Amino acid sequence: MPGKQQKTDKASAPQKTNLQYLAQYAGLGAQLLAAIGLFLYLGIKADAWLGINFPLLSWLLPLLVIIGMIIKLLKETGKK
Repeated sequence: MPGKQQKTDKASAPQKTNLQYLAQYAGLGAQLLAAIGLFLYLGIKADAWLGINFPLLSWLLPLLVIIGMIIKLLKETGKK
């Protein structure tokens, strides 16, 4: 009937399948692994270049990556 409004709720929205969730989080895990590895390597090289005896940048750079990825994950999975 033309006078009735159609209900739009979450049930009618397209749902993600388990495979789509798996692909999304596997991609995030791969990004995290690659970023930590890259920044650990850069931290080691930067510590050697700067002549720092304590591995400061080797710890700090991967830590910043982990914090950034947690923030990204919270933004992606948070309530919309």
